[in-house]
Amino acid sequence: MTQHPDRLIFGAAYYDEYTPAAAGPDRLERDMQMMVDAGFTTIRIAEFTWGTWNPAPGVFDFTHIDRALDAAAAHGLDVIIGTPTAAIPTWLASRHPEVLGVTAAGPNKYGPRQNMNILAPAYRHYAEAAIRALAEHTAPRTHVVGFQLDNETKYYDAANTDIQRAFVDHLKARFGDGQEGLNALNSAFGLNYWSNRVGAWEDFPDVTGTINGSLAAAFDAFRRRLVTDFLAWQRAIVDEYRREDQFVTQNFDYEWRGYSFGIQPAVDHFQAADAVTLAGVDIYHPGEDHLTGREIGFGGDISRSLKDGDPYLVIETQAQGQMGWLPYPGQLRLQAYSHLASGACGVMYWHWGSLHNSFETYWKGLLSQDYTPNPTYREAVTIGRELGTHADSLAGLRKHNRIAIMVSNEAYTALEWFSLEAGFPRQYAGGGANYNDVFRWVYDALFDLNLEADIVPADAPVERLGRYAVLITPALYVTPQATTDALRAYVAGGGHLVTTFRTGVADENVQVFTDRQPHGLSALLGLGTDQFTRPDGVALRPVGALAAALGDDGIAADPAVAAELAASTFMELLTPVDAAAREGDAEVEVLAEYDHHAWSGPAVATRAVGAGSITHLATMTAPALARAVLRLVAERAGVTDWAQDLAGTVTVRRGTNGRGRELSYFLNYSHDAVAIALPVSGDDVLGTAAAPGARLEAGTTVTLPAWGVLAVEA
Repeated sequence: MTQHPDRLIFGAAYYDEYTPAAAGPDRLERDMQMMVDAGFTTIRIAEFTWGTWNPAPGVFDFTHIDRALDAAAAHGLDVIIGTPTAAIPTWLASRHPEVLGVTAAGPNKYGPRQNMNILAPAYRHYAEAAIRALAEHTAPRTHVVGFQLDNETKYYDAANTDIQRAFVDHLKARFGDGQEGLNALNSAFGLNYWSNRVGAWEDFPDVTGTINGSLAAAFDAFRRRLVTDFLAWQRAIVDEYRREDQFVTQNFDYEWRGYSFGIQPAVDHFQAADAVTLAGVDIYHPGEDHLTGREIGFGGDISRSLKDGDPYLVIETQAQGQMGWLPYPGQLRLQAYSHLASGACGVMYWHWGSLHNSFETYWKGLLSQDYTPNPTYREAVTIGRELGTHADSLAGLRKHNRIAIMVSNEAYTALEWFSLEAGFPRQYAGGGANYNDVFRWVYDALFDLNLEADIVPADAPVERLGRYAVLITPALYVTPQATTDALRAYVAGGGHLVTTFRTGVADENVQVFTDRQPHGLSALLGLGTDQFTRPDGVALRPVGALAAALGDDGIAADPAVAAELAASTFMELLTPVDAAAREGDAEVEVLAEYDHHAWSGPAVATRAVGAGSITHLATMTAPALARAVLRLVAERAGVTDWAQDLAGTVTVRRGTNGRGRELSYFLNYSHDAVAIALPVSGDDVLGTAAAPGARLEAGTTVTLPAWGVLAVEA
């Protein structure tokens, strides 16, 4: 079940505990009034403050919690209560040092947050006591609208002895606890290599030193399940106290590269989301001249897909943020509407007031350390007032996308072990591209084309896949037979499947298949591979329909244009499968070939299969070429329209709002004003081109200012 708040959420995290005394005794009151002035609806409190209100075992002091709750109630603000379990108190680490996580690098030290073993009995015991005390104390308050479970929960690389024991028990349950089970385990994981074969369960080695990618991947998958179980455990406790109208959420985060980048390797978001009634997310992104909207887009599309298209809450995003993120005039507003345009039911900043000491002193909130109104705060005032005024038009956006991208934690882990550019673990290869680089390669191409997409997990049933005209599987290295069967059924049902290099390579145990790659799909494609390499000086020559399409995309179809037509990262050498093995009568249509003194043959190819098709990109291309391929597939699948004509000028995000009317956002991620001929008729919700609510007719020339937003409600 998904629970939606009855109004758009706009707010920030707030910590009365962190406010220095020098700020004055009336600081809390002044903060609340400034929030009201900014149109805030909600604050988020309590997580990360376990040691403040639970200073010793069995001792609970809710002074700061009550101060914030009372002040919020007096000012008409809702409150989300965060369970505090992501940052343990000093007394817990001192009395029970075994709660600290032990990683491959050794035992964690006290100090950082998220440095614990979430399976440790002492941790669970005291965490449960804290959750119960907090929930019992706060749930009866009428303005407490929801609970947040933990914070950015992951397994934190912990590999403590009890976690490894639990993993071995899991393997016994999976394979059988006798000798036959051990034989099956050794066979599935290929443990004969380098004498890694396990002869007896009691001899099972410490897995942190393993050189076996199958065993390591199984351990990571097990630890992801621990996160799913941990959040479900917290949910069960909170459920004993919360009212039915109070939602439960969690702020899932993504792979971190100084900002949100791709899927999170240490959590299976789709499984863990079963523990919440409202999907929540952290989305951080480059700012200033580097603001593109792509991170807001992919983060929102994943979050929206966790509850099958229902609205989600942006629990954390940047206000001023870290160095290089100070928003230009207009950017904070553009960012807020970008979240709503992806289907968010609200936006909350990390955080209200900038800290005056400790680790995140210069991860700045909406206010700076002097607490005075600044340009960023003043822009938030504009946002809040607009959200309050136009909530009926802006709330409840739902998407009807015809394109989906399939993602896989298992493929991510496997490609950490068998890296794209070296074939052995990335940590030894010195980095290089990973799974998320391939995911973002296709996602960003769609985003730039104004082709919106949902995100689906690799175990999605064919019935769910059948909703989409186009399905893309970036680097789906691990493909259990059930997934392969679903992809085949999808194509047989008329779907247009797009696969990339490193798809259909290994089974769920990361054991490489013995047939041509992509496994189970090469007969549909009419091509397969058993050889691959890093492209070094390899160019691509578009041919046929792709060469014709490139003229419309502004790319010179000339191999001399190396930056636009170079192969990168990884390349498969595709050769025809035996005629007797091909499924269907259609010929292979080559869209691009390798242009090199040694390497030749198809680099991008497609083949019709009944009413469906399969298209394969055997190498990573420049972004422009990826866009051209995906646009061609989308056109053939019948999912293109006027939005693609605006690609490169403005970003278009669309859906149906809560009152059943079509809502189109036009977002200008540029420091220059842009003019467009409006492709749809409707009301100018925000008053970008006329008075708020004024009618705009299709064909009207509309100018969006730098970092501007136009929302048109049909």
